[in-house]
Amino acid sequence: MTGWATKAAGAPYFLTILIVVSIVVCCLTASAQTPAEIREQLLQDIDSGRLQDAITIGQQAVSRSPRDSEFRHYLGVAYLKTGDLKQAQDQLGRARDLSPKDSAIRFDLALVFLSQENYSGAADELEASTKLNPSNALAHVLLGRAYLNSNRSEQAIDEFKTALKVEPGIRLGHYHLGFAYSSLGRDDEAIAEYKEELRRSGESPVVVYELGRSLLERGQYDAAIASLQRASQLDAPNPDVWYNLGKAQVLAGQFAAAEISLRKAIQLKPTDPSPHYQLARALEKLGKNDDAHIERERFAELKKSQRPTAGMATGRDQ
Repeated sequence: MTGWATKAAGAPYFLTILIVVSIVVCCLTASAQTPAEIREQLLQDIDSGRLQDAITIGQQAVSRSPRDSEFRHYLGVAYLKTGDLKQAQDQLGRARDLSPKDSAIRFDLALVFLSQENYSGAADELEASTKLNPSNALAHVLLGRAYLNSNRSEQAIDEFKTALKVEPGIRLGHYHLGFAYSSLGRDDEAIAEYKEELRRSGESPVVVYELGRSLLERGQYDAAIASLQRASQLDAPNPDVWYNLGKAQVLAGQFAAAEISLRKAIQLKPTDPSPHYQLARALEKLGKNDDAHIERERFAELKKSQRPTAGMATGRDQ
């Protein structure tokens, strides 16, 4: 009995020893890897989507080598891909401070800022990144987008043009340039860029929609309606497509068609006041004055409760 009790009492202790030994073996195995091997493993895990494995390895590597900017860089990327923006910013910020002339680190840190809608921070990092590596076309595009969202449209145009010089076939390059022109009211130039994007890349819902919107601004109502009708087929759940289609139809005198489009816009986005205003105009032309009065009142109510917007202009002049 005594011997059995002694063995039984010693079992948990024996298991504890095994666990400790296994941890030590794992640590020794990890520490036996060279820094190059650890970096390779980190990259493989990130590329393969094994992000938690990458984070575990990265944390261990950073703990052992806190001044290794590459370890912090890769760990930050892994956090970014999991959506942990706070940890991503922390690690990539530290990596940047350790290696301020590494364009890739600054580019990835800018991605974190863009995800946080911190366009000023993103622009700072992308300005540094493009100076260090002027041949990165995507960095120029993203810098242009950061400028656009900071109401710096002229600077955005320069960046989009640079991106297209560096890589003429970059996806949506002409679209972004067109959007920048549009933000300045330069709709003829915007239309040319949207058409060029469609020629190069084929139909894209956002490009077809923005082309229709710019045609509408230029008063080319028939062409705008054709483009916006196509956009409504490509992106039916988008209330802005239906609103602009309805507005174009009102301006073209197609009031019955406009009523259908604008009611669709209202159904998709009931809190938007603008479709109610245009719908009231269409209903008046159709002789539905009581319904038009209701829509005007609804427009006024929603407009009163609408919060002012910041950054790029997103409101409408009906």
